[in-house]
Amino acid sequence: MTDVLIIGAGPAGLFAAEQLSAEGLEVTIADKMPSPARKFLMAGRGGLNLTHSEDIDIFLDRYREARGFLEPMIRAFSPNDLRNWCHGLGEETFIGSSGRVFPKSMKASPLLRAWLRRLDQRGVKLLTRHAFTGLTEEGDALLKPDGQEPKAIPKRALLLALGGASWPKLGSDAAWVPALEKRQININRFQPSNCGFLVSWSAVLQGRFAGSPLKRISLSLDDSQSSGEALLSAKGLEGGAVYALSAELREKIKINGSAELTIDLRPGMSIGAVSQKLARPRRKQSASTFLKKALKLSPVEQALLREAGPLPEDPAGLAARIKALSVLCTAPYDIDRAISSAGGIALADIDDGMMLRNLPGVFVAGEMLDWEAPTGGYLLQACFATGRQAALGIQNHLSNHEEGERA
Repeated sequence: MTDVLIIGAGPAGLFAAEQLSAEGLEVTIADKMPSPARKFLMAGRGGLNLTHSEDIDIFLDRYREARGFLEPMIRAFSPNDLRNWCHGLGEETFIGSSGRVFPKSMKASPLLRAWLRRLDQRGVKLLTRHAFTGLTEEGDALLKPDGQEPKAIPKRALLLALGGASWPKLGSDAAWVPALEKRQININRFQPSNCGFLVSWSAVLQGRFAGSPLKRISLSLDDSQSSGEALLSAKGLEGGAVYALSAELREKIKINGSAELTIDLRPGMSIGAVSQKLARPRRKQSASTFLKKALKLSPVEQALLREAGPLPEDPAGLAARIKALSVLCTAPYDIDRAISSAGGIALADIDDGMMLRNLPGVFVAGEMLDWEAPTGGYLLQACFATGRQAALGIQNHLSNHEEGERA
């Protein structure tokens, strides 16, 4: 019998294993994939964004409705703590121009290798190709090794860190949901988060401009705004600036059937300044040439302006469109194309130690819980913080159980 069985070898599960093994507990990690932390590695392909350096109160607001639940954990294991942990594994970090924090290597693989070496040195056992299929009546996990029948794994405490419902090819497919619902655990429906949105582009725009970037733009939806870059695809809009508004867009579409996203193609200029540049004599220039010279509008930006209809002839009307171009979003991309997911185990079903109230001795952490956050380091920070909190809860649970046995 192992002291702690952890199912899920992502950041939350691995970090909990590190904390528990440091206390001398025997820890076994099981994962259905052939190797650990596949989503973590994929997230680091373009530069591993570990966390963010902004003021902690602004940081915590990024978690929206889940702030109250996550705040104590993130204050206890802060962005600075995560950076120091990374340094302890030999991977120095730096703060980018946007305030995001990255390893200097800009990769996840060196960090993961050092992390796994530490776990191996502490005797943590890793079982790959072991799929979670459910729980016994006694609360033991049923694991199915490849090509074999499921079997119960005895343990003193169980931690589930099985991920959400995005990137199913990397292991996060929410296949665990029926098993927990069977045990009266409330699970809110998974929905895509940090995702693109469908837009019914014209054939011209689809054919000529799919894959084109939109740089240094500002997006707004009601009172919410984001700035950065987006990508125009054949099916819609995606990219960082869109992802930052994905929760608001998703909820508005749910209520109204669509959401009108407003794009400011020149956020650094006032509408008056744009209008003034457009009031200059055009002479014999075509509209496209004039817009390129006057405002450096790219071909894809000009195509977007024409999606809304013929270009206004008057400078004020054209400036208004450039500063507030309306795009109708009709649905989020499918969840298997989302960076992360919203939904999961209802937070009211989890106690302060991350134990399921209806299943004593069974703990949960990471993206399988009902919280969401934008990209920018917030996702990983919360996974580490909840993994650490679960480890503390497990230690207290085992300590109390031992005291009860002695009594």
